Amino acid sequence: MTLELRNVGWSVGFRKIVREVSLRVEPGEFLGVIGPNGSGKTSMMSVLAGIRAPSDGVALLDDQPMGKVGRRNLARRIGFVEQQADTIDRITVREAVSLGRTPYLSLLSPWSGMDDEIVANALESVAMGGMADRIWHTLSGGEKQRVHIARALAQQPDYLLLDEPTNHLDIRHQLGLLELVHDLPVTVVAALHDLNHAALFCDRIAMMDGGRLIAIGTPADILTSKNLRDVFGVEADVETASNGRCHIRYRVGGALDMDVETKKGRVA
Repeated sequence: MTLELRNVGWSVGFRKIVREVSLRVEPGEFLGVIGPNGSGKTSMMSVLAGIRAPSDGVALLDDQPMGKVGRRNLARRIGFVEQQADTIDRITVREAVSLGRTPYLSLLSPWSGMDDEIVANALESVAMGGMADRIWHTLSGGEKQRVHIARALAQQPDYLLLDEPTNHLDIRHQLGLLELVHDLPVTVVAALHDLNHAALFCDRIAMMDGGRLIAIGTPADILTSKNLRDVFGVEADVETASNGRCHIRYRVGGALDMDVETKKGRVA
């Protein structure tokens, strides 16, 4: 069971957004993806999820190019929760999660009791079983994110990919959501904005800048004062605990002015 990018690039017109990224996701891990705004995280995640085809290189699922896997099979293997995913439809929580079963349905395989059970289990996994009959628009931001994750889990994927899942949530719901995801029995890849969250929950961290993957390793290896200064333009002290986890303490007045050439390297 493998998910991998080999020398992947992705472009819009003549503009390179992702450049020569090689990355292999290890089974069972929680891999965090970090980088400044415009570093290419979202675009890289979309390629990794099979949503976008690479302009260069190849994205592989079990050593097979994703273009040959087929959309239905990709949707069964990879669950992708995008930033600020929403719906304008007046649907219930149960109906929203039921959409995750779409890759398994056909004229020969209609909805069954097994699908009901899978949806119910997905809702219970994110502690939303008691809200199955609630209307989508009555939910809070944190509740909606849990439903999006339940929808992805209803796909019964091997990989769960999350693009900045804690955006717009208060700190309690941020921590609760990441704790929930961390304990799920799937391989997780999450683009994260908060570096201390990455340090706390991730087994490995991939750091991006200017569309490139510039480093990958344990939180203690990646979240160094030098990397934070060079990539994020901030001065910070990093404390490493005996268990290998680390905590970042930002210095007041420690934001640096990035030079002009560095700013030019940022991509959408």
